[in-house]
Amino acid sequence: MEGTVATRPTPVLSADPDAIATAIRCLAAGGLVAFPTETVYGLGTDATNGDAVARLYLAKGRPSFNPLIAHIADLAAARRLGQFDAAAARLASAFWPGPLTLVVPRLPGCGVAELATAGLETIALRVPDHPVAQAVLVAFGRPVVAPSANRSGHVSPTTAAHVLADLGGRIDLIIDGGPTPIGVESAIVACVGGTPQLLRPGGVAREEIERTLGHAVARTQAPIPSGDEAPLAPGLLASHYAPHSALRLGVKRVRPGEALLAFGSALPEGAGTAAAVLNLSEDGNLIEAAANLFAYLRALDACDAKTIAVMPVPDEGLGAAINDRLKRAAAPR
Repeated sequence: MEGTVATRPTPVLSADPDAIATAIRCLAAGGLVAFPTETVYGLGTDATNGDAVARLYLAKGRPSFNPLIAHIADLAAARRLGQFDAAAARLASAFWPGPLTLVVPRLPGCGVAELATAGLETIALRVPDHPVAQAVLVAFGRPVVAPSANRSGHVSPTTAAHVLADLGGRIDLIIDGGPTPIGVESAIVACVGGTPQLLRPGGVAREEIERTLGHAVARTQAPIPSGDEAPLAPGLLASHYAPHSALRLGVKRVRPGEALLAFGSALPEGAGTAAAVLNLSEDGNLIEAAANLFAYLRALDACDAKTIAVMPVPDEGLGAAINDRLKRAAAPR
């Protein structure tokens, strides 16, 4: 299907051994399979098949300069793809399987398609902590690139229904493993010489990463590319995770007709005039808020308000990842 995307209805299969076997056959044939991870649903294809990777970019409408994360079953498989220094090895041992992506130097001849790494000399690697993802990776036996299973720049999917709404008819198969437990993407740390660098806040908090390493990590201060320059890792474009409605962040007063994305028990002035209200966590629980973020953005987007007003979220722990996603969703596009 070179140069095209699927046009027939996309089947959605409940996660069971037969569905996993169907997914493996699809991946082996260069197909596109959406499946759950502990963070969000990923759109997977064979990382070693350049044609399949090109089809994935086409299905997502993703810029080809934006690199992809290669998912593998364990650290041993990751070491066949990238070079791990002491810091990378320590982080992998502490957080894999789990919501941490490591960017490391790519090993020559690792087999991952150049298109998947956007021509960079580095590779982004992750071992997901979800039974469906693990079953797919173990059975397939090759790295699987799996960006979020949504149209490029749209809100990331945390349920199979979200995937179907965005990519139905454009991909080959969806495996429904229920809602994803974490709800925001993985943290990304680059270990490419010198001090490890936090490129993207995510499912592992910066404080946990620094505690494991025994020292601070650098936080990227480089401008986030939005033109033809290739970012070092996925998820670094300025406008990303965006609903159709505009976002107004840090609100203390809701304007008439806005939808409200709330956080905590104390609602802002004017909340009663909102077109719709969803609360990420009435108790102020950042774990609950992260799990709800993308689903609630989608739901408020569907109410057709021109603007979604967003209450402040503490910029600590998973709050840093939530605020990162909200800032990108609010960026001009």
